[in-house]
Amino acid sequence: MKIDPEDLAATMELDPAIMDEEDAIRFHTGLHAVSMYRESHELWKQGKKMEAREINYKAHQLTGCDIHPGATIGKRFFIDHATGVVIGETAIIGDDVVIYQGVTLGGVSFSKGKRHPTIGNKVVIGANATVLGDITIGDRVRIGAGSVVLKDVPSDCTVVGIPGKVARKAGVAHNELRHDELPDPVKEYLLELRHEIESLRKEVEILKKSAKK
Repeated sequence: MKIDPEDLAATMELDPAIMDEEDAIRFHTGLHAVSMYRESHELWKQGKKMEAREINYKAHQLTGCDIHPGATIGKRFFIDHATGVVIGETAIIGDDVVIYQGVTLGGVSFSKGKRHPTIGNKVVIGANATVLGDITIGDRVRIGAGSVVLKDVPSDCTVVGIPGKVARKAGVAHNELRHDELPDPVKEYLLELRHEIESLRKEVEILKKSAKK
């Protein structure tokens, strides 16, 4: 298995559990999944589709990650734990993208055309998030764990929830996704509603006092 130096560097930078390069090369399933994908993708482009699919199948058995050889993936791609990751045939992924376990980049159509997502540069996708269909996720987007994204997302946003909604529009640090600090749009809405109710109660009390005079 050939290891791309840039993929290895991304693994060393982004996984604090790695002891050294030998540890990463021998035991990191995310790095193995990406490396075997790159081998299969080269064969796919050469028209050697059966050989490509064979490597894809072995990678799935070895790592629990299923990246179709036809997918297009940029530089320094990092998967933190490969288990359950599925990336479809027509998916396009930019540079410096980070995804966690259980992520699905899937399709919603049985047609042969473009049916999987396009992911921009420096995107981070949290554990068990699902991105479906021929949609575009802009650069530097963060997708929260467990979210289901069905529509285009502009650059520099944070998306959470089912279905995924833009909860914050702002620049984010490269490859940073703090799951414990993601905004909660439902909580924020309920807080706004609570404040509005309290304000109305005060107005009602004022009107009651005025009516008694």
